[in-house]
Amino acid sequence: MISNINHVKKVMGDLSAKKKYGQNFLIDSNIVDKIAKIACDSNCLTIEIGPGLGALTEMLLKYSKAVDAYEIDKDMYNILLDSITDERLSAYLEDFLDTDLNKYVDQELRVCSNLPYYVTTPILFKLFESSLNITKITVMVQREVADRFNAKVNSEDYSALSIIVQYLYDVKYEMSIPKNVFYPAPKVDSAVISFTPKVERDAEFEKKLFGLIKNSFAMRRKTLHNNFIQFLDKETIEKIYSDLHFDKNVRAQELTLSDFLKINELL
Repeated sequence: MISNINHVKKVMGDLSAKKKYGQNFLIDSNIVDKIAKIACDSNCLTIEIGPGLGALTEMLLKYSKAVDAYEIDKDMYNILLDSITDERLSAYLEDFLDTDLNKYVDQELRVCSNLPYYVTTPILFKLFESSLNITKITVMVQREVADRFNAKVNSEDYSALSIIVQYLYDVKYEMSIPKNVFYPAPKVDSAVISFTPKVERDAEFEKKLFGLIKNSFAMRRKTLHNNFIQFLDKETIEKIYSDLHFDKNVRAQELTLSDFLKINELL
């Protein structure tokens, strides 16, 4: 178990953390254990995205049926293979964003990851928009990113991601993670949040709804109308504003989930 800076340095040898991959390694074994307990179910396969040196991977194996780990960095991938020999671990040298998730159809899954800022949104959307049976998603993200998931209408943090998440999941803020338990230490604190599904999934309905929401926020500073004209015809836009009594200057961040559901129904 990688539990301190000296151990991390020893395992990495001449290697350095790569900024382009947002590599910051947890060095507090108690926190790692807590995250794994939150994330796992002993009857489920856990998908881990970005295992790094494998500290969390070890704990996920302790509490899961098996772990599939996706690592984009060849150096970290080799370290992972060298340090963990558990046959229940399947490691892939692969960008998770390029992964075909169809191979997980008919499996009950958990997902756990320490997500770097630059890929947080695309990875979460890939998971949210999949039709997989994911019973829980547990991620560690920057504290400010965590705040966006429960953001309220017309707040600075309110976004397409906020609305989609609040439609699909019960979001729980699990714990705060100070920056000093990482090596190298990031500039900001992090947080662990979990997502538990709350609606029955309908892939076709969600594709339309999520597309509407994301397109409505495409140019955040523009009015809803200016976003609409990028993907809707004039007559449809006029009907939306007329039937739903929207102000002509309304912006996407002023609309509730209920508003978007009504627009989607009209479409």
